[in-house]
Amino acid sequence: MLIGPPETWPLSAGSEPRRVELSNNDCVTDCCGGVFVTIERSGGLVVWTWENTHDIRVPLPPDSHFDADQYDAELDRFVADHSWEEPVDTAARLLARELVARDWYQRWNCLLPEWGLGISVDDRGEPPHLTMRFRVEDSYGATSFRRYSMAVTGDEPVEEQVRRFAERIDGSDPRSAARPC
Repeated sequence: MLIGPPETWPLSAGSEPRRVELSNNDCVTDCCGGVFVTIERSGGLVVWTWENTHDIRVPLPPDSHFDADQYDAELDRFVADHSWEEPVDTAARLLARELVARDWYQRWNCLLPEWGLGISVDDRGEPPHLTMRFRVEDSYGATSFRRYSMAVTGDEPVEEQVRRFAERIDGSDPRSAARPC
């Protein structure tokens, strides 16, 4: 969820309130409830307003207030720190940033999936894999999905694996080079 630009990160604070689900029961939130926080920037503060939708296990704290500059700095620090995540998760974040920086989607006239940048960890096996999905339109206007997959190994730095994968994706027309979904 932290693979796109900062304004898309779930915990980023903007002038428009952002509601984020922090926990839920073993069931779905609509049925058994969950804990949410609404995050909003208000002047020099970031305010978290808590909501509990029928999740009786978790008492709610009062609204939380953070200095906006410190909040932004801490969020930036957290996103830059990859020590807490698996290498495949780091690869997903780095690949998304690389493709956005290369303006890949625009350059190849590809469409993003409805669910964001289309990069996900699909297999945590040995070795784990990430998949990049995107949409293309044919000359008749019909849309189809295509994908690239990348195994992430422990044999070399994740950054190097992502660089090579991005170069491969970027080097040929994805409408013919990528696999159909």
